Amino acid sequence: MRGLRPLTAAGARRRTEALLLLFVIAITVFGHASASLAMNGELPTDLTGFTISMTLLSLVAHLGVRRFAAYADPLVLPLAMLLTGLGLVLLHRLDQGYIERYGSEANAPGQLLWTVIGVAACVLTVALLRDHRYLQRFMYLTMAVALVLLIAPAFMPADTYGAKRWIYIGPFSVQPGEFVKIMIAIFFAGYLVQHRDSLALTGRRFLGMRMPPMRQLGPIITVWLLAMLVLIFERDLGTSLIFFGVFVVLLYVATERTSWIVCGLAMAAVGAFAVGSTQPHVKNRVQAWLNPMAIYWPEGTRPPGLTSDQSAQALFSFGTGGMSGTGLGLGHPELIKFAGRTDFILTTVGEELGLAGVMAVLVIYALLVQRGLRMALGARDPFGKLLAVGLSTALALQVFVVAGGVTGLIPLTGKALPFLAKGGSSLLANWIMIALLLRISDSAERQREADARAPAEPPPTEVGVRAGV
Repeated sequence: MRGLRPLTAAGARRRTEALLLLFVIAITVFGHASASLAMNGELPTDLTGFTISMTLLSLVAHLGVRRFAAYADPLVLPLAMLLTGLGLVLLHRLDQGYIERYGSEANAPGQLLWTVIGVAACVLTVALLRDHRYLQRFMYLTMAVALVLLIAPAFMPADTYGAKRWIYIGPFSVQPGEFVKIMIAIFFAGYLVQHRDSLALTGRRFLGMRMPPMRQLGPIITVWLLAMLVLIFERDLGTSLIFFGVFVVLLYVATERTSWIVCGLAMAAVGAFAVGSTQPHVKNRVQAWLNPMAIYWPEGTRPPGLTSDQSAQALFSFGTGGMSGTGLGLGHPELIKFAGRTDFILTTVGEELGLAGVMAVLVIYALLVQRGLRMALGARDPFGKLLAVGLSTALALQVFVVAGGVTGLIPLTGKALPFLAKGGSSLLANWIMIALLLRISDSAERQREADARAPAEPPPTEVGVRAGV
């Protein structure tokens, strides 16, 4: 047809994004209606409002990306919106169960408000940060702020379950560890860009590997000590693992030296063993991981420090769900008690959507991480490459420690599943992370398009070749 103009690369990407967002809206609205039909036998009274909310959130985010990052990856925003929408569906479903059984308050309205704030923060970040390399100028200031936020919870009272992860400001509370993971990725990316050669080109060979010299081990030892201090004083195992893991992965990516991975794993194992053997809070979680069913033994025969049946109830939930689940709204995830809407929200997926649902959620996370790593391959500047790897690694590690703890693969860490679980700090931080990934992707694709459109250099003439030109 002569009247239609061919789509540009940016237009094709945004059209794909719009179609995927329509698919996301359909999935989340169908899930919300399905859960209500299963629990109450009727459509939810807020179905229209929920549909309008998801539509407006998707539209605003899409228009913001179309205006300020037109070349950005078309899958990142739909994947993040799908996880956020599924989280809202699960929280609406869990609210009814918790209200009926325990008389607790609804959490879904607050999560929707934080979703609006998170999407707005994402659009504002993409609009105001026109070049991600600008962040490299403030890497030391960023790390200073990160250290203050990381240390601040140590001076706050511990929460009901032993960890110190929150900063309390009047009636409000903030979990700084969610923002610290972004800040440390920015700092480490900038630091390694500056010191890559000194970290990669020195050292002696040992057992087939080039080991870093002692003076170059300083950064990793410092980060290891900071991670251990966080774990000791705040008893926050999840943040420590993410903090240390991001640095070790970025070291390996920047230097391509396996010795950094070996040193990092050895130091992590030593630190985890030492803290797990001495800190009661961490030790109790290890005990619950080793023998979760011991909570049902007679009181005098239980292992010391084992007081919660959450790990056992999580295993019961996954076992009940089987391959296809009981059906959304037809399980009993409220038996997990207080953490069913936060740390253990994946058990709801496992019980009501089965192994198929859990695998689908994990595949969505894997796709989001894969898109971030693909951005790192496409980025032209070293800082953008390392920042994309750092953000993707932080997301992957957080999903691993949460899903691994809930399923019994590793001890519980006390972190929230990104986008899916209740938590304003987590949701806001993760949407800012999405904004940074969109900005890196847009920059890389714009540069690729500019290179493709640049005229090819003419071949040298015979006279020029002989003259050495």
